[in-house]
Amino acid sequence: MLIDREHPILSLSRQCELLELPRSTYYFEPTGESLMNLALMKLIDEEYTRHPFYGYRKMTVYLNGRGYEINGKRTGRLMRKMGLHAIYPGPKLSIPGKESKKYPYLLRDVEITRPNQVWSTDITYIRMPGGFVYLTAVIDWYSRYVLSWKLSNTLDSSFCIEAVEEALENGKPEIFNTDQGVQFTSTGFISTLEIRDIKVSMDGKGRALDNVFVERLWRTVKYEEVYLKVYDTVPELKRSLKDYFTFYNEVRPHQSLEYKTPERIFKEMLDKNKEFH
Repeated sequence: MLIDREHPILSLSRQCELLELPRSTYYFEPTGESLMNLALMKLIDEEYTRHPFYGYRKMTVYLNGRGYEINGKRTGRLMRKMGLHAIYPGPKLSIPGKESKKYPYLLRDVEITRPNQVWSTDITYIRMPGGFVYLTAVIDWYSRYVLSWKLSNTLDSSFCIEAVEEALENGKPEIFNTDQGVQFTSTGFISTLEIRDIKVSMDGKGRALDNVFVERLWRTVKYEEVYLKVYDTVPELKRSLKDYFTFYNEVRPHQSLEYKTPERIFKEMLDKNKEFH
């Protein structure tokens, strides 16, 4: 454990502060499931990362082929619990909440030419021994720079709002793109953007390319970090992800950026824009 509850000098609050952990992160436990379901969710996560167009029917066929005799109803329940849905056209792929308001997709045929033109966010699942947590991140489309990220053991909208508010401390986008999930169509999430005069864009249902940069980010994080490690505690996961996102932003060269880093592209372009103005 990173935190010693019996430390003779440092209080729990002070230890959390030094580790840059909110106390809620220390106290919350990963969401639990049966060992069988956790094994199934591990396979689902890996196969979905490889083939994000798989719905529950194809995923059930895949699991059956791995020797698990389960039906589509169970597969669908686990995928919903993981926040997964196939990215191909079809009904009810991302169901807005009752209080939600739909927004059009604003980015079709739009050329992305600068940082802070478009930001985007999404949620992915991270398995842990005996349970799992959720990760959300905010990314700048032009530079692929990860502006902020947060962990949660529930799929409510609060940790998504916290991630956006943290990203907005250092600027704001012209357009913010999300899918139509309940976290991103909630009044709290939408108002966070609209009070700052940020245009809201939402993916068309099942359109694989509408949020492609976040999908690519999740694939990279899974293969280069999550699948290579075992995290025993949430503080350990948080520390490891912090190191990885620093590496991703500041060290890892991106082929699509001519082998420059997201941080370099993001900051160089902002500096050029300031000089121009």
